[in-house]
Amino acid sequence: MDKVAVVILNWNGRAFLEKFLPSVITHSSSASIVVADNNSTDDSVDFLKKNYPALRIIEIAENGGYSKGYNIALRQIEAEYYVLLNSDIEVSPQWLEPVLRLMDKDTSIAACQPKLLDYNNRELFEYAGGAGGYLDWLGYPFCRGRLFNTLEKDHGQYDDNHEIFWATGACMFVRASDFHAVDGLDDDFFAHLEEIDLCWRLKSRGKKIYCCSESKVYHVGGGTLNKINPRKTYLNFRNSLYMLYKNLTPGRLFLLISARLVLDGVAGIKFLLEGSGKHTLAVIKAHFSFYGALGSLRKKRKANILSDLDFKEVYKGSIVLDYFLKKKTSFDRLKF
Repeated sequence: MDKVAVVILNWNGRAFLEKFLPSVITHSSSASIVVADNNSTDDSVDFLKKNYPALRIIEIAENGGYSKGYNIALRQIEAEYYVLLNSDIEVSPQWLEPVLRLMDKDTSIAACQPKLLDYNNRELFEYAGGAGGYLDWLGYPFCRGRLFNTLEKDHGQYDDNHEIFWATGACMFVRASDFHAVDGLDDDFFAHLEEIDLCWRLKSRGKKIYCCSESKVYHVGGGTLNKINPRKTYLNFRNSLYMLYKNLTPGRLFLLISARLVLDGVAGIKFLLEGSGKHTLAVIKAHFSFYGALGSLRKKRKANILSDLDFKEVYKGSIVLDYFLKKKTSFDRLKF
């Protein structure tokens, strides 16, 4: 069994593989490297077979998204640690070692991320994970280094090893035994927020999630779905409701779902006023999809350990009110 397996999930990402796979190979000599292909329709697989004949490739027969793709691939890989790595990431020298030292030292750490910086502007944190993820009491995600669309400059303010609520799926180190103990990612999420749901389930079982800022990687972001795509809006709103329903205790669930119905309605109106009617329709579609999935979600909820979002890494205020009304646009202005 390998110590660590770096697993890149690819879907029509030949250009990213050509650009970034060399840095992964160069700086990951201590790890096995696997590319799991999610039924690409471009020439990704042919490119890999021609240029990297020794590289292990797992060819998946359907594109089940990030969640199902990784679940299928990771069931075929034996390692102590998995690194779920997006294809649009450039890794840096010694990116693996600090995280592995941290997780080896504390076996209660189930998942960890490095510091995630913007590939195109390396002074900035990157949207998908910054220096570690958090939730507010309404279940809205944000990061050290990124609140909504405002990215902070990295001037060393988060250069520590710090416990967080969720680690980014763009570059997530996860202990294989813990991953499989909670049945991995949720296939039904397809993509977006699935890593937060996974981390929530791990934390509810007493595990820790960390950011190790001694390690850093550079992320392009938006390689599969960018923020102007209504499909992304649909998945974000739907999966947020899925996640809350699966993980919250009954009393807190009723309160938060009621609040989110109002706030999602406000978001839909805002999209409409901005001339983004397709995104308004995506919000409406997300809610109907959530109601239609309640039967299967109840089964997952019954099998889960429910919580009140009472973790210390949950912000007790409202990130929506603080950001949009109080103009708090950096993490250090939030009082936990």
